[in-house]
Amino acid sequence: MFVAFAHAFKTPDLRRKLLFTLGIIVVYRIGTHVPIPGVDYRAVQQCIDQTSTDQRLFGLVNLFSGGALLQITIFALGILPYTTASIILQLLTVVIPRLEALKKKGQTGTAKITQYTRYLTVALAVLQGTGLVATARSGALFPNCAVAGQVVPNRSVFTTITMVITMTAGTAVVMWLGELITDRGIGNGVSILMFISIVSTTPAALWAIKEQGSLADGWIELGGVILVALALVGLVVFVEQAQRRIPVQYARRMIGRRSYGGTSMYIPLKVDQAGVIPVIFASSLLSIPSLVAQFSSGDSEWKAWATRTFAQSDHPTYIATYSVRIVFFAFFHVTITFDPDEVATNMKQYGGFIPGIRAGRPTADYLRYTLNRITWPGALYLGFIALIPTIALATTGASQNFPFGGTSILIIVGVGLETVRQIESQLQQHHYEGFLC
Repeated sequence: MFVAFAHAFKTPDLRRKLLFTLGIIVVYRIGTHVPIPGVDYRAVQQCIDQTSTDQRLFGLVNLFSGGALLQITIFALGILPYTTASIILQLLTVVIPRLEALKKKGQTGTAKITQYTRYLTVALAVLQGTGLVATARSGALFPNCAVAGQVVPNRSVFTTITMVITMTAGTAVVMWLGELITDRGIGNGVSILMFISIVSTTPAALWAIKEQGSLADGWIELGGVILVALALVGLVVFVEQAQRRIPVQYARRMIGRRSYGGTSMYIPLKVDQAGVIPVIFASSLLSIPSLVAQFSSGDSEWKAWATRTFAQSDHPTYIATYSVRIVFFAFFHVTITFDPDEVATNMKQYGGFIPGIRAGRPTADYLRYTLNRITWPGALYLGFIALIPTIALATTGASQNFPFGGTSILIIVGVGLETVRQIESQLQQHHYEGFLC
């Protein structure tokens, strides 16, 4: 990886792209520290110092915003509204025929879907911004802080609307910065910004583990966490690159005097076909009962049960529900993104077949059977990685925002591998151009 970056900086074109990407990252990180109007910055900092870093309800959003959520800055919502909108549009593409038709139109249809994604991102940003302002005004954002009610001193309608508009505009700017990186930089801009947000919170989380440790002034606990992190990175890299390659043979056809086909290729089916999406969906859904219970009035038995069960990540019911939902969403995502019938139809249309399998329906059944078999270990692997924060909480006393938690490490490793692949492919392209010249 470091060799690829070193060679990239020696190439003028790639060097400009890397420097442009670094410049956008600096702008993004500056925006995560600029507070929005209507917020008492001193009260916010006092609450952050007083309360625990274990923010169960808002930990996922705070993680994706690089810590900007709890500081209530202009980039408080981060890139999460855009990510959520992209996932929703991806799911709706299978359900709504118009979106499916747009997807098949190529670049024109993709541009239209991207435009719909932007509109949905703004709508989600308004909704989430309103929820964040209401949570901050009620003091629920910092439940253990004495001055939590003073975070938003002015509660007028004009101030509330200004705060929501500012955070929505900040989300739009973050979306624009991500698209700039995609067009003029290196890698996928949205993934890069999400990667930076997660990595930026890692040093503080590691230092907190060192401060909480008791062996050798906390250095032994810190070293143990780093060793576990390296082992997890190796596991994630191994699984993310694991594939089941299904061979495909194309029959030779004579058209006029030319011969077509007769080639061999393969269909790569990844073990972790769904990626990090099942973990994000499961985490988001599990936070809903605690959020509803927190804003509900009274002391009902349901509120006490929801708070006790879904606000504690080490509760057996929480662990079981979390694991089952990850497995379910892993199969659900694979089902809607990979259609064995369509793949089998396309193979039959172009004269392709799997050796030993008849074309048509038997090929679709074979692909479906193989995909189900490799999805099980991939889903169980996602569940294991996602439960790392719970294991860390039980063994080291770390917060739920464990620096190498399930969602964090999947995104960090996935984005890192993809960025390195893009750099290497562009380096190879430059080498070919130099050879031809």
